[in-house]
Amino acid sequence: MSITTTTHLNFRGTARQALEFYQSVFGGDVTLATYGDFGMPADAPGADKVVFGQVENAEGLRLMAYDVPGTTKDHAAEYHAGEDHAGTAGTTTRENGVTVTDRTFFQSLRADSLDELIGYWDALADGAVIVEPLAASAWSPGFGMLTDRFGVTWVLDVRAAYAG
Repeated sequence: MSITTTTHLNFRGTARQALEFYQSVFGGDVTLATYGDFGMPADAPGADKVVFGQVENAEGLRLMAYDVPGTTKDHAAEYHAGEDHAGTAGTTTRENGVTVTDRTFFQSLRADSLDELIGYWDALADGAVIVEPLAASAWSPGFGMLTDRFGVTWVLDVRAAYAG
């Protein structure tokens, strides 16, 4: 028996843009369906928003996303502009050497090499708020945290080589 979990991200009108961004970072294919595709009248507010979406690549990355019905404020544009986003997905900061957050989850990305990790870091960092700069840590040759332009906080690190 095997089990797979997939992160399902909830957006307020920006799921399509987020999925396209994640595709530009990770490659793969985007699949999406709108509320209109599932029967909402085409002229109804929100009919063009994403009810089901995902990006999936050959390496096994899969993220799902949708637009929460009735919420169309462009929080990604606000986030990118550096405004307060506590109402969208919470906040994450580093204070006195510890991570302080009111978010319910972080998205973790683990790479096999520092070079691979740097590529993902650089792509995700475009328009992001850096929580912890990418650097060597006690447990990994590369570790960093950022909140991307869509309000998702990513924890990135290099898989440690364990002896034994």
